[in-house]
Amino acid sequence: MSNGEAVYGFFIPTVTLMGIGSHKQLGAQMKTLGVTKPFLVADKGITACGLTQQICDMIKEDVGVEAVVYDDTIPNPTDNNVAQGLKRYKESGCDMIITLGGGSAHDCGKGVGIVATNGGTIHDYEGVDQSTQAMPPFIAINTTAGTGSEMTRFCIITDTSRKVKMAIVDWRVTPTIAINDPLLMLGMPSFLTAATGMDALTHSVEAYVSTIATPVTDACAIKAIELVAGNLRQAVANGEDLAARDKMAYAEYLAGMAFNNASLGHVHAMAHQLGGFYDLPHGVCNAILLPHVSRFNLIAKLDRFADIAVALGENITGLSTRAAAEKALSAIQTLSADVGIPANLTELGVKEEDLVTMAENAQKDACGATNPRRPSLDDVVNIYKAAL
Repeated sequence: MSNGEAVYGFFIPTVTLMGIGSHKQLGAQMKTLGVTKPFLVADKGITACGLTQQICDMIKEDVGVEAVVYDDTIPNPTDNNVAQGLKRYKESGCDMIITLGGGSAHDCGKGVGIVATNGGTIHDYEGVDQSTQAMPPFIAINTTAGTGSEMTRFCIITDTSRKVKMAIVDWRVTPTIAINDPLLMLGMPSFLTAATGMDALTHSVEAYVSTIATPVTDACAIKAIELVAGNLRQAVANGEDLAARDKMAYAEYLAGMAFNNASLGHVHAMAHQLGGFYDLPHGVCNAILLPHVSRFNLIAKLDRFADIAVALGENITGLSTRAAAEKALSAIQTLSADVGIPANLTELGVKEEDLVTMAENAQKDACGATNPRRPSLDDVVNIYKAAL
């Protein structure tokens, strides 16, 4: 704050490469950074489908260096993943980080990088801007269309002792270079396409109704919602639809631009607890919670939810603002059902006896700070119950 007025930052990678075939520019981008020993963070799925080796071969051919691979990252990466990766990074004398995959690989790589240059453990950086030193040069190659982690200052790591997802929000973990090539997304199975796509939608909606939204983030969020509404069903129905994949890559990046700067809300604050407590897929948790948290938030942002309805393709002609806003909630639920998201948290094994503990942790999550309506602990418990 300055002179009583709010001052807003805008955070984004220095360079972003988009479009079909853009990953082939990796070597050229590495050369601009002057590195000699890249540390490649991936996961076993990416390695099994041959992508890890493909990227390593490209690095060897184009740059003339060998990449050190750490592919033990798990979905919902943990503090143990970061510690293991950091040990490998230091022992190998690496001087840059490349992440290959979706949010799990990117977040793990961010965790390794921030501790590599700042010391301590990843737990020391929970919260907002807790680091003091820049990360190593960092290129994030994205293979999913949802998390936005390849371009954001958000890093989500599970604290295994507390069973809590730590939200690390730090501009220094923003990748130096982001690469979003739909060619690398063709192999995504339909369930992952659906989950990551709904994650992108959640990012957009939460950013649009955030208390610190700006005209810049609004433009990104609304366009992202339009692109998700117009392309997610097609991408789920036919994973080889390159045009739909390309549009979803733009959608998730725009959604990342929106929430990276307007932040999020209680959908993410609550979903993080489901991921930390039950190790559930983040995008699915977001998708299930989104209409329920949105209903709670409705009275705070009726006009904005009416805008969201239009972006989702709903006709609101002649409707009151309240009725138009309600259309957004039904459109979200219809899209979620169409792409095969489970109907409720009960289907994921969530138990009512755990709700209070998760609600207490959700109230401490940094993402909740910009939710447009302030929920009490009972409110959060009741939202969880409504989603069961």
